[in-house]
Amino acid sequence: MAKALEGNTASVTTSRAQLRQIGFLPLLALFYGYTAGGPFGYEEIFQGSGPGMSLVFLTFVPFLWSIPISFAAAEMNSILPVQGGFYRWVRAAFGDFWGFQCGWWNWTGTFLLNSVYGVLLMDYLHDYIPGLTGEWKWAGAALALCLLGYLNIRGVQVAGWVAIGLQIAVFIPVAWLCIVTLFKLHYNPVLPFIPPGKPLGSVFGKGLALAMWDYAGYEQLSSVIGEVKDAQKTFVRVLAWNTPMNILTYTLPATLALAVLGNWQEWQTGYMVTAAQLIGGHPLGVAILIASIIGTASLSNSTILYTTRIPATMAEDGYLPSWLGKIHPKYGTPARAIAVSTLIYCLLAGTKVVDLVNVYIWTRIATSMLTLLAAWGLRRKMPNALRSFRIPGGTVGLAATIILPAILCGVKIYNSEPYVFRYAPWLLAGGPVAYVILRYVFRMKPASAR
Repeated sequence: MAKALEGNTASVTTSRAQLRQIGFLPLLALFYGYTAGGPFGYEEIFQGSGPGMSLVFLTFVPFLWSIPISFAAAEMNSILPVQGGFYRWVRAAFGDFWGFQCGWWNWTGTFLLNSVYGVLLMDYLHDYIPGLTGEWKWAGAALALCLLGYLNIRGVQVAGWVAIGLQIAVFIPVAWLCIVTLFKLHYNPVLPFIPPGKPLGSVFGKGLALAMWDYAGYEQLSSVIGEVKDAQKTFVRVLAWNTPMNILTYTLPATLALAVLGNWQEWQTGYMVTAAQLIGGHPLGVAILIASIIGTASLSNSTILYTTRIPATMAEDGYLPSWLGKIHPKYGTPARAIAVSTLIYCLLAGTKVVDLVNVYIWTRIATSMLTLLAAWGLRRKMPNALRSFRIPGGTVGLAATIILPAILCGVKIYNSEPYVFRYAPWLLAGGPVAYVILRYVFRMKPASAR
């Protein structure tokens, strides 16, 4: 399979004649929107892990998690720039079974991930609309997800320019918040380092999960390679810009707000809005509320874009029903995959954010580790392929790229909350079960790489 891919990468890429393409700036906005979107949704990390440890997580996790994945993705994209990216790289490296697991875990995990964003939108609105609870909260989340799903059906170009507009609308209020805080600093933002009396396992459990969620999914950029102009150069540029932007997003506004308020014990999901109101009054609070809604919408918009390409590509390869991979004749998008995924997001949009994230992160770990291992697998199977980008450091660099994230993932899994051990293994077990059912009951045979 790897030889077939090496010989003709275009053959496993969805027909570019059907797909619309975007350039660097819209793609960066979409990818930043997918991996950050603004300093929102992760605020509970400060209460759970303490301000000092939380800022350590938010500063250093990307060096052990997202940057290694970026290196691996950039190298594999330089030899196999295919639509479906990391899923097809894993398939080329390890065969049909593991290719299916990678795609399936990614798709089913993002059912939880995108449900998070619908819930987040309603959490931010709740302080201003107290009656937004129960069925009304679920209905509002579902409506927002359906609207964003529709925008994605309209096409990657629409989604890209929407993402640029959304990010500009987020950056202005956040910059305002940062400037105001500079004149009101009173507290050391890293103290206490961890919550007094809290078990270290609990500090690592939720905090590390939230930090890994914040910096997860860097391989997802590869899923839309067929829709990117000058894909090989653009891919590397976007990865290089995105990581420092994300680190600043997650650390700077929160550090400044903590230095003004010092009330880390009160930080919950959505607290950035309350913090802004306490720091700058009602006008700043409303501005950050609007920014948080826009930022969360940007996260969801980008997540739908990146993650729905995987089931469409799996359907094209014969893993899933062919109708799921049909490209819309007018908009050039996998409209059916988007519609089915959005429906499932809506059904799950009634669960607490931190619970969704803690279960989701297991599927993210499984998918990302398979992607990292695929970089090693493709070096073995395609040693002579021309690589315009290589992971720095030779064999040692490749080993570090795999081992460092593996250690981080091991620490996270070991310190998972008890309820996560009840649900997450079943979610992962769904991959092999689905493979057996689809392959041997429904007789769906993956197409060989052509």
